[in-house]
Amino acid sequence: MQAVALLASGFAAGLVAGTASCTAVQGGLLVGLTSGGCDGDERGPSRDPVLVGWFLAGRLASYASAGALLGLAGSAVSLPPQARALLLVAAGVAVITYAIRLLRRRQPGCEAPKRAPRSAPLLGAATILIPCGVTLGMEMVAVSSGSALGGAAVMTGFVLGTAPAFALLGWILRRVSRTRLARLAGVAALAAGLWTVGSGISLGGWLTAPAGSAGLAGSAGLTGLAGSRGSAGDASGGASAGQGARTVTVWATRDGYRPEIVTARAGVPVEIVFKLADQGCTSTVTIAGRDVALPATVHLPPQRPGSLRYVCGMGMYSGYINFS
Repeated sequence: MQAVALLASGFAAGLVAGTASCTAVQGGLLVGLTSGGCDGDERGPSRDPVLVGWFLAGRLASYASAGALLGLAGSAVSLPPQARALLLVAAGVAVITYAIRLLRRRQPGCEAPKRAPRSAPLLGAATILIPCGVTLGMEMVAVSSGSALGGAAVMTGFVLGTAPAFALLGWILRRVSRTRLARLAGVAALAAGLWTVGSGISLGGWLTAPAGSAGLAGSAGLTGLAGSRGSAGDASGGASAGQGARTVTVWATRDGYRPEIVTARAGVPVEIVFKLADQGCTSTVTIAGRDVALPATVHLPPQRPGSLRYVCGMGMYSGYINFS
């Protein structure tokens, strides 16, 4: 019964919250199904559902396997944020490569009759390496399930919930690649690849520095981190974002974190209360090299004056805590 409940919850999360989030991050890999080939293959349209189906099958297999491992071994097999950042950059480069191939195609309607069937399931399986924010939340549920069956169930349900969106996007890309709009699709894919690379750089914090701050995550003198899950009401009575506050409150919305910059007192323990307003990318926050599922309260040890940066699990939105 627990596995059935986890399957249903994963399906609901994928259908409601994961569709837009995951297709935005992982959908660029579908461009790989359109690259290469030449004109005149009449089987192209009939093979569209097959190739997209292989992509989804590879995605289902990788997510179910990862869920089973997470349920069995726990968070020890989860990728750290820095590793995910590198994979995002690599995925972005791959999407850019596919986009350039699509743009350089001289004739619309080209197919890849030999390579595409083999690459489709591999591309689908590769999506587990670049998880969206909702995927990270599902991975944490898989860890908390404590069993291989429960972990596989929640991740399988999540993939099934997002499958309609991926199937539609894959079918559209395949059809567009055989028309005069192929170059337009290539430009869109190029933009998606660049955006993915930028998200990876943001998640890694490699080229990001807030104006007027003393540095990034490590510069605030972070020596420890503790987090506790809780409802949005955990911080009721005293949460503030004023100068010298020991408790600051941050709302996670679908458009980012509000307020984006908060001020806390240096030299004393500080609680960061993350409240969840909307499900999506910001529902998982990466702070000090750790992923935290929201809502939650993060307990920071005394910090030196400086700035601590945190970011959503996809590297799209960030915020700063200035210690003074």
